[in-house]
Amino acid sequence: MEVRNVVIVSNEWKENSMQVSQQIRAYLEGRGIATSILVTRNLDEKFDISIRTDLLISVGGDGTVLYCARLVQDLGIPILAVNLGTFGFITEISCDEWQSSLDCLLEGKEKISRRLMLKVSVMRNEERVFQCQGLNEAVVTSSGVAKVVNIDLYIGKTKAGTFRSDGIIIATPTGSTGYSLAAGGPILDSEMSALIITPVCPFTLSNRPLVLGANEVITMKVDEGQRTELMLTVDGQQYFELQEGDDIIVEKSRSRALLISSGVRNYTQVLSTKLNWSGGMHA
Repeated sequence: MEVRNVVIVSNEWKENSMQVSQQIRAYLEGRGIATSILVTRNLDEKFDISIRTDLLISVGGDGTVLYCARLVQDLGIPILAVNLGTFGFITEISCDEWQSSLDCLLEGKEKISRRLMLKVSVMRNEERVFQCQGLNEAVVTSSGVAKVVNIDLYIGKTKAGTFRSDGIIIATPTGSTGYSLAAGGPILDSEMSALIITPVCPFTLSNRPLVLGANEVITMKVDEGQRTELMLTVDGQQYFELQEGDDIIVEKSRSRALLISSGVRNYTQVLSTKLNWSGGMHA
């Protein structure tokens, strides 16, 4: 991988993000690599990333990586994620490791993890009224005070059932360690090609998390007679207000997020550390 042009995306709300970003730029420019810094404040700026960009460096937390994945979803640009956040399942590289990770990258020793992304569409009266991409999950829930919502769930053209719950999560393997995990969903290897359906606090105990092949198309239909307003949320950053009768279609995207893996630890070590799999009484 030849690196000549780099863009750094710095999350202004993370402490020391600009300081770390400037250190990275100085290091790269000292090696003759053209480097620019883009500062994001709300993770919704519409930056234009040149197709000539060889590498995108995310400086922030997992939310910053999710934002960067959308920025370059159609460009095939790898992302090196430097963690300044509090948890960081996706951002495996700490702020003390960025230089060694860049050295490995520039020496051709990098490992790129290809992550499945979602394409999410909303159809209303046979017209597409919303579409976006996401790396973690798509969630349908009440937009107000928590109330049970009624959603008809289809896998392909087959109706799987009507779910009465606080909501439904459709997650990727990358998103399996996020909201889906908190709602009782399984952890999947981050490079698997699969989709996870996780009901949130289902009214019927037989409604359990389900793992499907990545080629399945999942449709959630908003039933008539809801007792609350409903909201679609993608990656916790993109929102759309739903109406009764809407169809939310979730399928794998043609694009994949290309994340540069840490050379210090693998995915199992990340899980073990973040989830404290020590086996002790405090685990």
